[in-house]
Amino acid sequence: MTSVIKVNLPQQSYEIAIASGGLDKLGEYMASLKLGTKVLVVSNPTVFQHYGEEALNSIKSAGFDVTTCILPDGESYKNLESIEKIYNAALENRLERSSTMVALGGGVIGDMTGFAAATWLRGINFVQVPTTLLAMVDSSIGGKTGVNHPKGKNLIGAFYQPQFVLIDPEVLQTLPVREFRAGMAEVIKYGVIWDAKFFAEMEASPRLDEMNCISPELLNTILMSSCQAKADVVGKDEREAGLRAILNYGHTIGHAVESLTGYTQVIHGEAVGIGMVAAGHIAAELRMWTLEDTQRQNALIAKTGLPTKLPNGLNIEAIIDSLQLDKKVKAGKVRFVLPTQMGVVTVTDQVSGDAIRKVLQAMGN
Repeated sequence: MTSVIKVNLPQQSYEIAIASGGLDKLGEYMASLKLGTKVLVVSNPTVFQHYGEEALNSIKSAGFDVTTCILPDGESYKNLESIEKIYNAALENRLERSSTMVALGGGVIGDMTGFAAATWLRGINFVQVPTTLLAMVDSSIGGKTGVNHPKGKNLIGAFYQPQFVLIDPEVLQTLPVREFRAGMAEVIKYGVIWDAKFFAEMEASPRLDEMNCISPELLNTILMSSCQAKADVVGKDEREAGLRAILNYGHTIGHAVESLTGYTQVIHGEAVGIGMVAAGHIAAELRMWTLEDTQRQNALIAKTGLPTKLPNGLNIEAIIDSLQLDKKVKAGKVRFVLPTQMGVVTVTDQVSGDAIRKVLQAMGN
């Protein structure tokens, strides 16, 4: 069974297909989009070992001329050097403006492939085939592409929408437990910022820390509800002029934690989980929502096996300084996404350094 979610945008609307076993039909989906014949598949060695052959065979059988670019695995390689490797592969294989780049991998591969597609020949076609839970529910949708700068996460990038997103839940079978949990951070985020009923459904599940402990029905709900929430928000605000900023819930302090630990000690979803705990406590400190809701959020994050404390040895003043490099800083003020009730958040720049410091000190190990 295939479920389709539409991302409605003024310039380029597109579909997200959620189809178990859908990877085998990737070529068919692409053929229906009337793309050019040349395709460059970008992936990493781990994902390509599992799913590369199936993806390539499907694309080739649909009549495309396919080549590959395999990049090292990990957030620490999300940089301009990797983008240059994609450009070199595009040049060697003579990709044209009608050609397509396919991202087969997690959020890092998706972000980099999208940025390369946005900037090669001033923009070529781009298809997302996310293979991690985090990429399925978040980064593959909405057109945010880019790479990290040594001083901050995703500082270099562009808004560039894919032509199509294919989500095959079966590929999650090979996802490491740590990566599954990281994806659950973004899933919980949607419950807090957008959908209180969805949050309650997750609360009712006995376990959320491993995929094989989650029923197929709940997994389908997780994918559908998360993708629909992301599509709804992006459809209302494609370029983060207002509403879309709520998708950054947990990311302000989360990004600071990631960059200060060199993108190696803490993976993205873990950092977002830590950031949501901090944001929830800041909101309670400012009396924007109740302590009970803070505890509900933190209990759900803990249920997934995600960290709720700061990494050992992280300097709190360094975190506060790092917040000034966040993309959401406006007129020198850090803007936080903070909850006011379950399913509703607001964006504010009225958070004092003292409030941040107090919460972070309480979250230290």
